[in-house]
Amino acid sequence: MWEQDAAIFLEDTALLPLATLAATQEPEALLTQISQQISNIESLEQRQDVAICTQLLAGLKFKKNLIRQFFKEEIMQESVIYQDILQKGLQQGLQQGELAVVVRLLTRRIGTVPDQLRSQIQALPLPQLENLAEALLDFTNLNDLVAWLEAEKEN
Repeated sequence: MWEQDAAIFLEDTALLPLATLAATQEPEALLTQISQQISNIESLEQRQDVAICTQLLAGLKFKKNLIRQFFKEEIMQESVIYQDILQKGLQQGLQQGELAVVVRLLTRRIGTVPDQLRSQIQALPLPQLENLAEALLDFTNLNDLVAWLEAEKEN
């Protein structure tokens, strides 16, 4: 595909995203041509779908700044795949933030948390981390943490 002339892919709207992967000596000219053809697609839904696919494939070959010159970022953000990736990233960020706070509070409350227990805490899903954040306020020693973790395993 990367050895093919882009003209083959520019002839069919459904193949426009593949044109980004075709051989070219002038990437800016190719992306200009692709973006112009996409802007001529009458159906808004089809135009958005083709633009999203085009940006995804273009990302395999071109730098982000070059792609942004020719395609609006907002269209990509409407993609269900983009939304899914964003949601997973937010979840991971929340998880990591909650984990960091819980470990700091535990350390302050009961002292150093052994690596084995720290690993168990790191494996907890977000709702359980939130429960631990509340429960640790009543902990007085390491045994309280061990008991809480054991009780959570049973639930």
